[in-house]
Amino acid sequence: MDSATLSPPAGFTAHTRTSPLTAPWEPIFARETTGALILGVFIREAHCNSRGFAHGGLIGAMADNAMGLSCGRRLGGGARLITVSLSVDFLASAQIGQWLEFDTVFVKPGGTLCFAQAFVTADGQPCARADAVFRVMDPRRMAAA
Repeated sequence: MDSATLSPPAGFTAHTRTSPLTAPWEPIFARETTGALILGVFIREAHCNSRGFAHGGLIGAMADNAMGLSCGRRLGGGARLITVSLSVDFLASAQIGQWLEFDTVFVKPGGTLCFAQAFVTADGQPCARADAVFRVMDPRRMAAA
């Protein structure tokens, strides 16, 4: 499957916040809402485990990314977040060619900790849910580290 020829759902554009971890998974898409950044990707072989469906590590990393970015949007002011805790419940498998979407549906921002929950769907069907806690770091302290 050539994901470069597929068009993401309406409202999604190329995700611009890349990292060395997610580079092999490109193209990744994003859609901004008032309180969240929703991520999406068409599942390709590079996203899969030996059984041929989306690897749990991909789902966990992408959910962590979506929740962290959503918390950052809620907090504003250049806040930087570090994942303290992440748990993922896998509900169903996601297959090559399906649209995998990571939507942060609940965020409780705070001055020290931020809590988030995400739902992951494959072609609109639930396949995972995740919970995370992030430590809110002062950007000035992180630059000095």
